[in-house]
Amino acid sequence: MSFRVTVVGTGYLGVTHAACMAESGFDVVGVDVSETKVAALAAGSIPFHEPGLGDIVRRHVDSGRLRFTTSLAEAGASGDVHFLCVGTPQQSGGLGADLRQVEAALTGLAPHLGRQSLVVGKSTVPVGTAERLWSQLESLSAPHDQIDLAWNPEFLREGHAVEDTLRPDRIVVGVRSGMAEKILREIYSVQIESGVPFLPMDLTTAELVKVAANSFLATKLSFINAMAELCERTGADVTALADAIGHDPRIGRRYLSAGLGFGGGCLPKDIRAFIARAEELGVSDAVSFLRQVDAINGRRRARVVDLTRQECGGDLTGRRIAVLGAAFKPDSDDIRDSPALDVAERLRLAGARVCVYDPAAMDNARRAFPALEYAASLTTVVTGAQVLLHLTDWNEFVTLDPHRINGRVSGRIIIDGRNCLDAERWRLAGWTYRALGRR
Repeated sequence: MSFRVTVVGTGYLGVTHAACMAESGFDVVGVDVSETKVAALAAGSIPFHEPGLGDIVRRHVDSGRLRFTTSLAEAGASGDVHFLCVGTPQQSGGLGADLRQVEAALTGLAPHLGRQSLVVGKSTVPVGTAERLWSQLESLSAPHDQIDLAWNPEFLREGHAVEDTLRPDRIVVGVRSGMAEKILREIYSVQIESGVPFLPMDLTTAELVKVAANSFLATKLSFINAMAELCERTGADVTALADAIGHDPRIGRRYLSAGLGFGGGCLPKDIRAFIARAEELGVSDAVSFLRQVDAINGRRRARVVDLTRQECGGDLTGRRIAVLGAAFKPDSDDIRDSPALDVAERLRLAGARVCVYDPAAMDNARRAFPALEYAASLTTVVTGAQVLLHLTDWNEFVTLDPHRINGRVSGRIIIDGRNCLDAERWRLAGWTYRALGRR
């Protein structure tokens, strides 16, 4: 393929995109300010857990198709299409997105774009950001007629990132020109030829697609959790309710599962940034419901703590609690805004002795929550526990045979924060089973 690709930012999004671009046949240079991270990646080591990604990185590092550097000058000189894949975290002390990494990447790269180049943003940004960045790019790079900007939002699910990049459900591109669209059609030609919808549009609409999609998903998740609150008060069963309304093709059953709620580095901060941007634009009423979406999500965590306290007779002091899960979702070691760790820390602060186990996220959890106890295995974490909390739905936990641990625990109480264990199986094994929104 004729285009040479650079990827600025080698976090979760950047490494995944760089590796998958190499897998699609391009020569790729990944750029990061961290010498330590670049050295590790150059040795074929990725700094996070994502199924299948490490093998792709190592294969293409070894072949020479994928390499890493700290030099934006090298990236600008060696590439034709430059993807910006840096973070946009929530602002400290506010709801809005912190765009300093995006702006630094653009201003650092722009002076080195000496020939026809396309800069493509993939980071999630507030609507209107791309147009502002284009003005900056025009003032920083020359000649202007050889430089263009596009926006190509990512829709990765952690734990499925390779599949979502190589075989996405759609490719959204915000473009300013027919040339940018043509280049991106060639970049994604493998996916397009396999039948993936390619959706060109203006920059602003492309930005809105990502935040609107995340807001809709968060709303669906919080809706069923709101129904769980009603079910708990009335004695109804939220799982049966979700099954019934999910048969309506206008609604669908996917992502209609009540439980502990969502976390991670995307949904929470993206809906908050959307609220903040709507307020800046003077249309806050249009997305005011998202404040309730966020609030419902937060209440689920408090509800798990309340259930645990109830099962402990109203007092958590000295109670031995085993927490199954630390990552915000299975098949990931990401603990950003992790509901599981939030609950674990709340229980600890309430006086409980809390021990946590996760198949992948232990190191990250220890760094972020050093006051919690940690176990090296599932068998170890449950030993002596009076209450088990199932808070991240790893397959290791979902398939756990309760008979296997009956002799290790000191109390047979399990609270299923993800509503995905076999309640009858646990009850037949002699356990008290509690879950959110279920009898």
